[in-house]
Amino acid sequence: MNNHQRIALESKVKFLLCFLFLIIIGCSSKNEEDTGLPLPVKTLKGQSAANTFQYLGSIEGIEDVEIRPQVDGILEEIYVDEGDFVKKGQALFKINAQPYIEDLKNSQANVALERAKLKKAKTELDRLQPLIDNDVISDVQMRTAEADYEIAQASLAKAQAIEANMQIKLSFTTIHAPVSGFIGRIPKSVGNVIKKTDSEPMTVLSNVSKIYVYFSMSESDYLYYERMKNDSTSKRISPDVKLILADGYIYDHTGRIDANSGQINRNTGSITLRAVFNNPDTLLRSGNTGKILMEQIYPNAILIPQSAAISIQDKKFVFVLDDNNLTKRREIQIEGRTGKDYIISNNSLSEDDRIVTSGLNKLTDGVRINPIKSGSLINGTSSQAPGQVSQ
Repeated sequence: MNNHQRIALESKVKFLLCFLFLIIIGCSSKNEEDTGLPLPVKTLKGQSAANTFQYLGSIEGIEDVEIRPQVDGILEEIYVDEGDFVKKGQALFKINAQPYIEDLKNSQANVALERAKLKKAKTELDRLQPLIDNDVISDVQMRTAEADYEIAQASLAKAQAIEANMQIKLSFTTIHAPVSGFIGRIPKSVGNVIKKTDSEPMTVLSNVSKIYVYFSMSESDYLYYERMKNDSTSKRISPDVKLILADGYIYDHTGRIDANSGQINRNTGSITLRAVFNNPDTLLRSGNTGKILMEQIYPNAILIPQSAAISIQDKKFVFVLDDNNLTKRREIQIEGRTGKDYIISNNSLSEDDRIVTSGLNKLTDGVRINPIKSGSLINGTSSQAPGQVSQ
């Protein structure tokens, strides 16, 4: 075989190899096109979920009592320290009582004086009675004696009232706890002059066996809450509320909304509500802050990952697969959120619907999908500590 024939043969072989390669590539592309895009798909199932609402709240004890003096004087004794727990009736402060002791003695002396005057008037009245009976003296003298006796009675009653008032003032020199609770800051020290007109209280006593959390919600939220708290369907708002503390952890005890302000604030368009929580460990104190967490319970909700929805203007859409694994864009109605999922209206999606959960930027209507399952793509994980809520 000469060189010319060998070159011709090599050219034919190369041509055949290229032709076969193109056929293989074409078949591979056709098969790939037939199977569709490999993307993760989720089959929807009804499951329990809760739509949450959070509201910033301020915490107060069920009794926050300002301790103020009822009498003026020099502060002699402080029997407690800031932060101490005291029981009802326990002595807290002592004001110099000597001036009030002297006032009491003076009032007691006045009582004794008025009692003597009354006795004298009674004696005079008894002396005149026989003379009146025998017509020795006139009725005018008798009536005068009776009036003097009544005056003496009134003067004695007045003196006794003053004495009782002095006893009350003397008792006010020792200040007792009106309720059980924790002592707040004590701005006064021994030796300071204490007055009833002082603008600042001697301390604040907080009973925190239970605590109140005051929070505000908008008028629309309040109307929705009132409608849904007694709703008989699956969308009922739970009557129990939770408290997220400042460190992000959920308080161990659940509470209950027990009151509201009764009026919408015209300036803010909001209403204030109050939730009560047990506080057996006295962890919470007046002045703490937190967030009220309300939950709307869905026992059989349709959930989709937030990443599975796309936004077009103000609407949300997902890509649903038909029996042939072809995509169809469908608008959805979102009723709430729970974690990283949307709670979807049953009118939008239903159980056993299949949706594409990622790679949505590659999709339009009619794209064939090769469904794949990946737990890491569908079930997110969290690095938060147990009981902690993201801020």
